[in-house]
Amino acid sequence: MTQSLQAGRSPRVADDMVSRPGSAVSLLRTVVGLYLREAGGWMPTDAFLALLGALGVPVPQARTALSRVKARGLLHAQAHDGVAGLALAPGAEAMLARGDRRIHEPRAMAADGEWCLIVFSVPEAMRDARHQLRKQLKWIGCGTVEAGVWICPDFLRGEVEDAVGGLGLSGHVVLFTARGLPAGPVAAGQVGQWWDLEGIAALHREFIEGQSDVAERSQGAAESFAAYVGCIDAWRVIPYLDPGLPPELLPKDWPGPECIALFLRIREAHAGPAADFVRGVLAP
Repeated sequence: MTQSLQAGRSPRVADDMVSRPGSAVSLLRTVVGLYLREAGGWMPTDAFLALLGALGVPVPQARTALSRVKARGLLHAQAHDGVAGLALAPGAEAMLARGDRRIHEPRAMAADGEWCLIVFSVPEAMRDARHQLRKQLKWIGCGTVEAGVWICPDFLRGEVEDAVGGLGLSGHVVLFTARGLPAGPVAAGQVGQWWDLEGIAALHREFIEGQSDVAERSQGAAESFAAYVGCIDAWRVIPYLDPGLPPELLPKDWPGPECIALFLRIREAHAGPAADFVRGVLAP
């Protein structure tokens, strides 16, 4: 075994935990993640309202969503040439880049791949930080072996280090790299105890049910914008909670591959026309 831990701090991932997919706030966050950086990190307020309107969000709800996202630290008000608008808050770009890797690059661990074991002992005086650590470890796809021992594929180590460092807990956590868990019923049974596989499978099936009727080809830029943003908004929680476990350790009817294939099909058909729609909204 080897052990390591980087102490660097990074932006919190907590904001993603509190947005219900399909809500005005969640749709706004999805729009920000997909398009704001390409727009230079700033958009007029009216453009945000127009884009949310194209997603079926009424103006009053859209304004409320903008206020909530500002309060959560993702955006801040900024005027350009007398035009009211919103820009990415400091540090938000790194958080969004991390989200890009999760959302757009689905990964699966090989059967003989390495695991990251997270071992921590946080004193009672820091129980709030301990609670946040457990919450963030779950959010980034870690499984619970026992109260102070968690596990995830080793390719998620960087995100674990970010969470630990961001909470100021580097002195209380040790990360080990390990091999093991050969394919078989015993290991599969352990994985089923460490992760909520039924809950993760339900997320995959819900996405398949909700997105299967999305057109296989673009019917127009506006329609593709609504289809693509809706797809990403429904999808983006899945690659966080599903860490990409080895197929050999998952149930035979695991819906993950079908779900990923559907996501990639929708992205291929609609991402380009959706981006054209956004550029058209911003052009004036």
